[in-house]
Amino acid sequence: MSTGLRERKKLATRLALHQAALQLVAERGLDGVSVDDVAARAGVSPRTFFNYFPTKDDAVVGIDASAVAQTAERFAARPAGESPVEALRAVQAQQAAEMADEPAGLWPLRLRVIEAHPVLVGRLHAVFNSAERTLAEAIAVRTGTDAAGDVYPTLLAAVSGTAVRAALRAWLASDCTTSLPALVDEAWDALAAGLPAPRP
Repeated sequence: MSTGLRERKKLATRLALHQAALQLVAERGLDGVSVDDVAARAGVSPRTFFNYFPTKDDAVVGIDASAVAQTAERFAARPAGESPVEALRAVQAQQAAEMADEPAGLWPLRLRVIEAHPVLVGRLHAVFNSAERTLAEAIAVRTGTDAAGDVYPTLLAAVSGTAVRAALRAWLASDCTTSLPALVDEAWDALAAGLPAPRP
């Protein structure tokens, strides 16, 4: 089996497990679903489940650990002539387009299921916090600042995460009929303008 085909099969299995976990928890609630249930719905063994996710909760949240570092890697690869804000905005535009292209209904279902279970909200926030710390370090490298001691890298990383979360919430409220990349762009426009109050 070629490396490319093997990777595609792994991604397909991971997605099948994530979708199964989401669907089952939406149907039965978090406490009514076991790892065995998720594996059976996805058509794999429980042993295979643990090759992809350490816990049922991780399968429901479904964010790959490698994705946590992806934003920082893409940010670091942006042209040196871009400001940190321009570079990060471009990266998030790309990510928003990718999120909108995921299987139909996956993000809305993910958000609704997570918001219905506080323990999953905490798990998702932990993922976001890890991503923001990694991104702050990349921002510090690009700007010659200190991620631990300077405000700028941590602030920009946190603001960028908030922009995406605000766009996701608005996207969900529109039943995902609004363009997610446009909402992310709107969030960055508001930030760039200094967050003026909306006109009625």
